[in-house]
Amino acid sequence: MKQDSIILLRDLSEEGILRLTLNDAGRRNALSEAMLTELGTAIAAAGEDPSVRVVILAANGPAFSAGHDLKEMTAGRNAPDKGRAYFAKVMAQCAQVMQGIVTCPKPVIAEVTGIATAAGCQLVASCDLAIAAESAKFSTPGVHIGLFCSTPMVALSRNLSNKHAMEMLLTGDMVPATRAAEMGLINHAVPEDALQARTMEMARKIASKSSMTLATGKRAYYAQREMPLAEAYAFASQIMVENMLTHDAEEGISAFVQKRAPDWQDR
Repeated sequence: MKQDSIILLRDLSEEGILRLTLNDAGRRNALSEAMLTELGTAIAAAGEDPSVRVVILAANGPAFSAGHDLKEMTAGRNAPDKGRAYFAKVMAQCAQVMQGIVTCPKPVIAEVTGIATAAGCQLVASCDLAIAAESAKFSTPGVHIGLFCSTPMVALSRNLSNKHAMEMLLTGDMVPATRAAEMGLINHAVPEDALQARTMEMARKIASKSSMTLATGKRAYYAQREMPLAEAYAFASQIMVENMLTHDAEEGISAFVQKRAPDWQDR
């Protein structure tokens, strides 16, 4: 797996918990082209690395991520097409990273301090789970500058109710962490000094499960929610049958019956 870059730090624990830390505090951890490239590569590598069981996405500095790098975007306007090709390229790159988080077979947990705005808020919403410091804030503020947050909208609309998502998108208001938890954008809002411990507690709990089972479940979850009800049940039933025939399901059930700890083989 790719080692640390200057703007993205990597730390893998003995328990298989990979911490990826956005480390471009001077630019408020903006999702620049370089950051998107590093993050996309790291998530893809984590998905293929059997030593990684859970991914935590964190950040250094006062902002989790302020979204796209507007200075880069503005510079793109200097092209003869006024930036159309450049904007399309960046949006496609960002969409690929967000989808990469969803399709990564390893659970991804956002650990949020500071602000997460625009595409930074999209990044949080794209993760499977999110825990934030009580001081954290979230927004999709594009409307303030004449730019509707259409790509963050995709992630928000798949996490929040319609009215909660539209309130964020239409007003651009900052949402405090406690309210974000009520809305379903994050799982928990905790005191800042307890944030890392709380995130690690959840990560360790998940890392103790069969990684095959987690990958099966994550893939099935995101696939079925786009299906009509009857199709979703047919799909999930087939997944359940296939899962029942795996080693770890047989081992897990036997361990439960025999009142012992399971010996996962991740297959």
